[in-house]
Amino acid sequence: MSTETRPLILHVIHHLVTGGMENGLVSLINNLPESRFRHAVACIEDFSDFRGRLVRPGTEVYALHRARVGVWRLRRALFQLCRRLQPAIVHSRNQSGLDALLPARLSGVRHCIHGEHGWDVNDLFGTRLKPMLLRRLHSPLVDRYITVSDDLKRYLVDRVHVRPQRIATICNGVDTDKFRPVQRKPMELAPAGFLSAESVVVGTVGRTQPVKDQRSLILAFAELAHGDAVLKSKIRLIVVGDGPLRDELVRLADRLEIGAITWFVGDSPQVPELLKLFDVFVLPSLAEGISNTILEAMATGLPVIATRVGGNPQLVQDGVNGRLIATGDAVLLAGVLGDYLRSPALREHHGSASRRFAVEDFSLKSMLEKYQAEYENLLREA
Repeated sequence: MSTETRPLILHVIHHLVTGGMENGLVSLINNLPESRFRHAVACIEDFSDFRGRLVRPGTEVYALHRARVGVWRLRRALFQLCRRLQPAIVHSRNQSGLDALLPARLSGVRHCIHGEHGWDVNDLFGTRLKPMLLRRLHSPLVDRYITVSDDLKRYLVDRVHVRPQRIATICNGVDTDKFRPVQRKPMELAPAGFLSAESVVVGTVGRTQPVKDQRSLILAFAELAHGDAVLKSKIRLIVVGDGPLRDELVRLADRLEIGAITWFVGDSPQVPELLKLFDVFVLPSLAEGISNTILEAMATGLPVIATRVGGNPQLVQDGVNGRLIATGDAVLLAGVLGDYLRSPALREHHGSASRRFAVEDFSLKSMLEKYQAEYENLLREA
């Protein structure tokens, strides 16, 4: 088959920047069979240097700047882009991706897939009327829905009134070779003097924004540190990620007098190596789809403490490979975290289970096979 005859999949997302959904898109494009598909990415707004992680040759990325040009000029640009590229499939994602569906259909695109990957920061529990109505209005334009969690599938069925037969649930996959346990921590990655051989590290990875609620983790960590002088001498907190709340969180750590035992890494391309420094992974989010960072922590062999929201219960079996807790409860989080920090055996037991689940149930290979099957099924209909 010549290059020109490979079907093109046009992926439509809000921004191509550091994030879980965006990581999943990059993994999909980079690893689906090059002989079978071509890809392009249309960003409703813009992209960052994260675009450089797309290594599949010929993958063009387009920035459409909706906030600057307005929704109608955006739709016209999407129509023109679809007319020019003639994609076989348009695969939109989340609420902003809905804007691509009508232009795609009017331009002659035969098939549209719409993916739901998590909750909007302004609609953490899927209760707002306007987003639901927008999805319901666009439903006739969608051939197939893909959700990353059962929670999101229930939302489409119960609130948007999509028939279950039109929905496939494909959990995100993790590269279990790239993310794996190690015998020796890469201590050299940390600032000089921050870690020692006795250090026990609590870590989190995610954008520093309200929905990720790193504030609760910092409060819980501070409570543990000030409640046990022996523990304080050993424990360290690592926060990986950047965003609008980073400076505020740094000030909070300083005010709580844990600044010296907390490292705010910022955005980093070294997440696989940084996770190897952790002993316990914590994700205190207020809402989630299926968390890539939890999957990466599991593959690294870490016990996971996560909030009981979204798809987290699909990944964390309470008392088996981690603990599930309520959102916004720093006191409860401190108690659960203290159990892990005081028990190497508990960390080892739950961490081993995490690794096993990641390899057996959430591999990148499994995710790729399921997406390829969805694309192939639509193309056969064409």
